[in-house]
Amino acid sequence: MEALAIRLSGLDPYIDGAIRIIAFYDTLMRRRVDLPALARASAGLAECVAGIRLHGTGRATRISPHGTEAPIPQSPASTTAPITLDDEEIGTVWLERPGPPGPLDEVLLDRLAIAAAAAVERYSPARTTMADPALVELAISSDSDEAARARALRLLGFAADLPIHVVAVRSQLPLDQIGSLVCPARPVKAAPLADVGVILATTVDRARFPAGVRAGIGAAESPDRSWQQARTALRFNTPREPVIRYTDLGVLALLAEVPQDTARRNADVAAIARIARNAEDLETLDTYCATGSLRRAADLLHLHHSSVARRLEQIAKTLDIELAEPAGLTRVRLALTAWRLLDD
Repeated sequence: MEALAIRLSGLDPYIDGAIRIIAFYDTLMRRRVDLPALARASAGLAECVAGIRLHGTGRATRISPHGTEAPIPQSPASTTAPITLDDEEIGTVWLERPGPPGPLDEVLLDRLAIAAAAAVERYSPARTTMADPALVELAISSDSDEAARARALRLLGFAADLPIHVVAVRSQLPLDQIGSLVCPARPVKAAPLADVGVILATTVDRARFPAGVRAGIGAAESPDRSWQQARTALRFNTPREPVIRYTDLGVLALLAEVPQDTARRNADVAAIARIARNAEDLETLDTYCATGSLRRAADLLHLHHSSVARRLEQIAKTLDIELAEPAGLTRVRLALTAWRLLDD
């Protein structure tokens, strides 16, 4: 093979250069260098700034051809390439070459991306976000024994002494993207399971969920219990509050245990169902229940408070509940929540 490479290199300067680049990165990989060393070597080889960024951390390593940190602000990338590991794009590598890209820049970045993926695999146990759904299901299933659950968590990259939150997610966004955002420090794993996405993470930052994502967050208990809590919390979310922590539900979580036929037969829930046929009335009632204030509800609805008052007066007649009374408002809030928990 080496003899063939030598013969080929003599035929074409491009092939000669490409072979030398491949050999260069093969040597770096054998020496098991880390990401900063890869960026430094690449910048020296390319004679321009080289950069590496991992999506999971969001941090970029930029090295100048002199081996020092590249100056800020960052120049536009002249060439980029994705870092891929286990069929998941986990980061990006790039060159910041003044002027047009060099003829071998794509080859260099291709090998840098491969070397970076190898370094991540070597130095980061929980390196990718997407996981085998079968392992995730084994970790969160109530039918799993503790030995099987512990083994599944170990294979997923979680240490035995780490707390684990389970998150139930519904979103059009990729699960790995959501997982990396809400738990940027890792470890975090995600997998689709039946009708919902599952994220397992040691920490969950509720404020980092992207817009459009609906999620329920279980407490850091046994993963099977946390999964049940996450599914329950997911049922309670609304457009106004798309991400719910089970621990924030408190006594409201008991409503999820009420049989749906029982809830439907309740007079207050049935009255909410009738009001829900009119989207404006439902939004008005929901906003008033969320704020407890007529004027605040009017501000959020962009209506005059007298208009909101008239709507609420008609809604109160349909419900046969006095909304201005604390007890009546509590009844309506509970009925509205119970109605939302119905499947239809």
